[in-house]
Amino acid sequence: MVFSSLIFLFLFLPVTLLVYYGSPRKLRNVILLVASLIFYAWGEPVYILIMVFSTVFDYFNGLLIDKYRHRKGIARTVFIGSMTGSLGILGFFKYAGFLLDNINQLFHLHLQTADLPLPVGISFYTFQTMSYVVDVYLNKVPVQRNIISFGAYVTMFPQLVAGPIVKYGDIAGQLESRRVTLERFGEGAELFMRGLAKKVLLANNIGLLWTSVKAEPFAELSVLSAWLGIIAFTLQIYFDFSGYSDMARGLGKMFGFDFMENFRYPYISGSVTEFWRRWHISLGAWFREYVYIPLGGNRQGMAKQLRNVLVVWFLTGLWHGASWNFIVWGLYFGFFVMIEKLFLLRWLERFPAWIRHVYTLLIVMLGWVLFEMEHLASAWRFIGVMFGVYGNGFADRQASYDLSANAVLLAVLALCATPLPGKVLSYVKNRWKIAGAVAVPLLYVLFMFLSTAYLVNETYNPFLYFRF
Repeated sequence: MVFSSLIFLFLFLPVTLLVYYGSPRKLRNVILLVASLIFYAWGEPVYILIMVFSTVFDYFNGLLIDKYRHRKGIARTVFIGSMTGSLGILGFFKYAGFLLDNINQLFHLHLQTADLPLPVGISFYTFQTMSYVVDVYLNKVPVQRNIISFGAYVTMFPQLVAGPIVKYGDIAGQLESRRVTLERFGEGAELFMRGLAKKVLLANNIGLLWTSVKAEPFAELSVLSAWLGIIAFTLQIYFDFSGYSDMARGLGKMFGFDFMENFRYPYISGSVTEFWRRWHISLGAWFREYVYIPLGGNRQGMAKQLRNVLVVWFLTGLWHGASWNFIVWGLYFGFFVMIEKLFLLRWLERFPAWIRHVYTLLIVMLGWVLFEMEHLASAWRFIGVMFGVYGNGFADRQASYDLSANAVLLAVLALCATPLPGKVLSYVKNRWKIAGAVAVPLLYVLFMFLSTAYLVNETYNPFLYFRF
């Protein structure tokens, strides 16, 4: 089940909200846990057992670590067992096939493994349970003794399948006590509807252009078509993922939780370093706290700092998928982050803002080619087409049609990727309070109406981060 589906919008969510707010406060974590399990089991009933096992496994690991806190050897053993178990489950389902394929190629073997589909959201909830155990082990958070509350944290459907990655310490208090006012509920509903519009009206529509370009044989693509295609994907993945994150945060508010902001207009960045401070913020924060800083961060000289950056970006690529293109994608961005730390940021500061912006967008778009293509060879070939390496013509009739047909949509998307629309809405709400109190809600109702109409009539409704 996805948020941008009619079943979720008009059946699952209304029923869940009615039962949730119709129940006593002490039962609301139970309701949230049951609803989350139903949500997850809707499309993958078998794999719910993995999530339940991970939840129970690390719940008891947390209790054992707390019980034997003063017996360091036992606590350390439980901690290592927890990390090994969590990473083992993730590794088996996500990386076993990739590992065996590479062993087969390297040693000319024919080892086989079951072709298991990747459980939806496993990368996200595994990181959440791991961060909980780490924080309990380091005595950063108190152990959770109520398995219902812990289960609600791990399985919470608003952010289960695609984040943001929520650390236990950030919502521990909210699990025990939370209060939703009508105003907060309204803020959550607005955020959800805005995210739904970003996903359905913007991401899905521009995604059609990328799907069309990607389906063409690369030898028949013009240079302009290749650039239009990757620009389309660049915008699609932002509005797709940030829209889903907005919906998650909005749902969280509707149920009384505050989740961290996951995107902060990354395409206005003036460097690759800044881009990654604005893109998938919760993932970057997780790697910084649980990998980069434990490795030494920037405290042990430049050489070790660069090593730590490289490790983080290798793991970031690997986290996204069991494929060499993801690993190269991670190392690609790690390389630019490293050279910016060494000297490039100082050089960039001498240039006008628009040059820094163009540089960043160019690096990011080339990175998205590595990210989106299934094989490195395809990525290199597509990048070659973009720069005319293979003699493809600059433009053709199809490119001209695609540009004219999508020009308005591309302009709207480019505008909406900046803070300007939000600033206009805030200005209207604050400057013309009466008019804003009427116009802004009507705008969100329009978002909801148009999104619903699109979902009724269209079948193209992918979600790009479901595969992670």
